[in-house]
Amino acid sequence: MKQKTVIELKDVWKIYDMGEVKVEALRGISLSIKKGEFVAIQGPSGSGKSTAMNMVGCLDVPTKGKIYLDGQDISRLNESELAQIRGKKIGFIFQKFNLINTLTAQENVMLPLTFLGVPEKTRREISEKLLKEVDLGDRMDHKPNELSGGQQQRVAIARALAVDPEIILADEPTGNLDSKSGANVMHFLQELHNKGKTIVMVTHDDNLAKFADRIAVLKDGEIIKHLKCYHKDGKNYCEEIKGD
Repeated sequence: MKQKTVIELKDVWKIYDMGEVKVEALRGISLSIKKGEFVAIQGPSGSGKSTAMNMVGCLDVPTKGKIYLDGQDISRLNESELAQIRGKKIGFIFQKFNLINTLTAQENVMLPLTFLGVPEKTRREISEKLLKEVDLGDRMDHKPNELSGGQQQRVAIARALAVDPEIILADEPTGNLDSKSGANVMHFLQELHNKGKTIVMVTHDDNLAKFADRIAVLKDGEIIKHLKCYHKDGKNYCEEIKGD
């Protein structure tokens, strides 16, 4: 059975007007992501991958081109409409965790459910279940400054899963972590992928990108190639996809 396309970018441009200078952050990129795929958007600093992430995650709209989420054109929606879509369909995992320091781990995980009006009892049940799944059942009442970087990122993963989103968007998810904590985060992402979640990961790291099924490589605001990845004997391999 053919997989459903959940996100599609068609000839997307993003041009920032800096007064006398116009910066072309994205230059006509097209990208299709299917349900259940693990796709990495990879490129060096300044390649446009963060801008591409903003487009995929409904955090911004393009200057030109179309973006479809589950077949709906979101290219011209206003911020309120984009926020509603994000809240229901996309879970975000950020490099800097973006936890609220005055809230406990459980309260941070409950937050997106609060915005959606979920009753408190249900919020507590969901947050407790998710924190146990990321091995933080004994840290629910701890605030971010009482947790290690790896533990904070696992709280962020639990928060991203709170609304049971169709898509998980991970922006340099191991960028602020040591190698062991980073490996644990990639393990969680792979587990989510194996459970059928669509994962889109933005990274500059070749080794991390190879965890994906497919890599879109960006340079100077354009996708210069696509790589297909496969996993054999505990190692990750990639090869360029030729043709259309």
